[in-house]
Amino acid sequence: MSCHLVDENATLAFGARLADALCGPAILYLHGELGAGKTTLCRGLLRALGHTGQVRSPTYTLVEPYEVAGRQVFHFDLYRLRDPEELEQFGIRDYLDPAALLLFEWADHGAGHLPAADVELTITADGAGRRIAWHASSVRGTAIVTRLESSPRRA
Repeated sequence: MSCHLVDENATLAFGARLADALCGPAILYLHGELGAGKTTLCRGLLRALGHTGQVRSPTYTLVEPYEVAGRQVFHFDLYRLRDPEELEQFGIRDYLDPAALLLFEWADHGAGHLPAADVELTITADGAGRRIAWHASSVRGTAIVTRLESSPRRA
């Protein structure tokens, strides 16, 4: 499934819509070129969950942790990873809490060292806006996608 996002506000709204579809822990992979809107999508999701502070791209820090309404959220950006083995040195296992929401940008850079995604989202250029496509990769992901696709469109 996919939809068109006309601008940044539509991407934020889609992130909020995705947050509404989550009802527990999940692993999301976000694919797209530099500047596609992956972090913007995460910002919309985190704000919809109740985060009121800044949402920074973890490009240099590798991970930004958040505690939102008693829930752990870890936002990863693996763009600068040169070798997936670096994740072990980084201590990736410390973040893989099965009760957490894990958001991975550039997950392909961590291939073989990351848990499987529940939902994969891909953002691409589409005219003046963006197109976001998504698919479930697990049973939990199927439930998320079903709620996402039946939710009212904010985007």
